[in-house]
Amino acid sequence: MTEPATPYIPNKRRPMRSPEDLRAQIPGWGADLDPADRPSYPREQPGIETGARWDFPERQPEKWPRERSVEHAFLPPVFGTSTPPAGLSGAIRRYAYKYSEGRAAHWLLLIGADRVDAWEHHLKSLATPHPDNPVTETGVVNEFRRGGLSSRSGQNRADVNHQWMDPIIVAGPWVMAAVGLAAAYKTLRKERTQPDTRPAAKAESQH
Repeated sequence: MTEPATPYIPNKRRPMRSPEDLRAQIPGWGADLDPADRPSYPREQPGIETGARWDFPERQPEKWPRERSVEHAFLPPVFGTSTPPAGLSGAIRRYAYKYSEGRAAHWLLLIGADRVDAWEHHLKSLATPHPDNPVTETGVVNEFRRGGLSSRSGQNRADVNHQWMDPIIVAGPWVMAAVGLAAAYKTLRKERTQPDTRPAAKAESQH
């Protein structure tokens, strides 16, 4: 039986392979074994002058509870504050950090929060003089003007495999929103145009 090509085996090989054998079989193996050829080697020596004036950097003040992975005991000394979590998307992001980074739920919740955040901003834009334009801002027009469709044929592009999903992902939420608004408008219009028969019904009950 031949030895498997992959190095990922359940147990260590016995006897251990020599450095010369590994270097001959794996290009670049052991390139950092010699301290003289290792750029980071001087930093590994105790007692060298690094220029740092601290043993642990001063921590940035936390103005609001920041998200922190369960794998970490505390936040890093410096962290971003430009986009604090807000709204429904912020609640989803905070809930995602209840799961380990090794869990699919952690990343799926964060992806879902990004989609919710995008729609929160779409809705906010409707209250501004320049609301979002789903036609010009999604690149749909350039698909017909800049050779978007022709560039996908005969080019061996990897994104052709999921091209059929792009219209659903991009246009689907806008279509659903339009259908919902149309249904709400139709319902309100029907209620306003429908004659009110409540006084007549009340009079009939008195007789």
